This record gives sequence, structure tokens and C-alpha cells, in this order.
Amino acid sequence: MTYQEVIDTLQALANPENVVGMAKFGIASTNTLGISMPEIRNLAKAIKKDHDLAIQLWNSGFHEARILAALIAEPKKLTVETAEKWVQDFDSWDVCDQVCMNLFDKSELVIEKISEWAADEREFVRRTAFAMIAAISVHQKKMNDSDFLRYFNIIRAFSTDERNFVKKAVNWALRAIGKRSHYLREKAIDLCLQLIENNPQSRSARWIANDALRELKDEKIIARIKR
Repeated sequence: MTYQEVIDTLQALANPENVVGMAKFGIASTNTLGISMPEIRNLAKAIKKDHDLAIQLWNSGFHEARILAALIAEPKKLTVETAEKWVQDFDSWDVCDQVCMNLFDKSELVIEKISEWAADEREFVRRTAFAMIAAISVHQKKMNDSDFLRYFNIIRAFSTDERNFVKKAVNWALRAIGKRSHYLREKAIDLCLQLIENNPQSRSARWIANDALRELKDEKIIARIKR
């Protein structure tokens, strides 16, 4: 499919009523067409991988076109420069998370940016770092448990960020690491207890830790951990 054909297809799928509903979940309304994720995924399957088209779709500025771009882009062709540009463009948590889960987490070059992005004060840039940690915890099967311990210092450092889209991503990262293995579950629980003890004045740190503890101590969750 050509760029214009894809844009025409997206616009044909537009549902303004969905845009209103999406806004209630904190999804940005600017340039948003209201297309469901199943529809976007079906379109991605029809297009298959096309990195050049992905770049064009991202530059269109359409919310759903950017999610589609993450699905059809090729990780091996992704450059740090392109990743940086896309991160600067993030204006909605769902675009951030979809890009991290479907593209960024498959690129070693981008994984190396986690610490830098976490230190960035901008809300969605910082969220990207923690969405990345969560994504690689699930998808990077070849990484060692010890590789994830280095992210505990980042979680500890930014657990007091009270912004909603940051604290939820920090919590997501902590839970994802803890569910990777029984060893990391125990380490994650220890970190939760440290966050509670060391940050009595931070509602964010306490929420992150207590919410993670509920999941990491759930017997059903523990039973699903395979190693």
C-alpha cells in the first residue's frame, strides 16, 4: 500500500465518537481518528513490514498512523536519531506504550537510551524509559536477571515523580520485572518495601510500591512465573 492509500484507509475508519471515549482514558484527542487497536493491527498485517512507509506515517501526525508506524517499522533499520525524534513527538501514553512494546524494545540501540530518557524531566520522555523497562522484561527472553537489577536504581530515583503518566509507568516496570522470575520477584518485593520505608511523604512512591506488592504477592501471579 502507498502512503496515501493507508491515510485514506485510516480516515475511512475514523470514528469521532470513539475519540470522546478515548479522551476519558487520558488519550490525546489531537489528530486522533478514533480507530480501535484491532483495526489498526489488521491494517498492519495487510501492509506487512515497511520501514520507509512507517517513517512517512509517523510524520503525518495522525495518532493512529503513529501507532501503525510502530507495528510496520523494522527494528534493525531503526536508528537512534529516528527513535529520539519519535520520543520527542510523544503526546499520549498509548502511542508511547505501543511504540515501546512493538518496536523500541526490539532494538539494542534504543534499549541503551533508557537511563537517559528516565533522567529527562519531560513527562512522556520519562514514561518512555519505564515503558521500555516493562516491555523488555516481557519480550527480551535472552536477557539475564542480573541485567534487570540495574533498573532498580532508576525506579528508586523516580518513584517520587507524582505525575500520573510517570508513576503508572514506574509501577508497570516494577511489576513486570518482578514477574520475570522468582528471583526477581523477591528482589522487586524488597525494593517495594524500601520505597515505602524511605519515602513516607511521597504518595507516588507509596502507591507504586503497595500496588506492585499486591500483584507480586498474588498466588495466581506467583503460579504463572515459570522460573
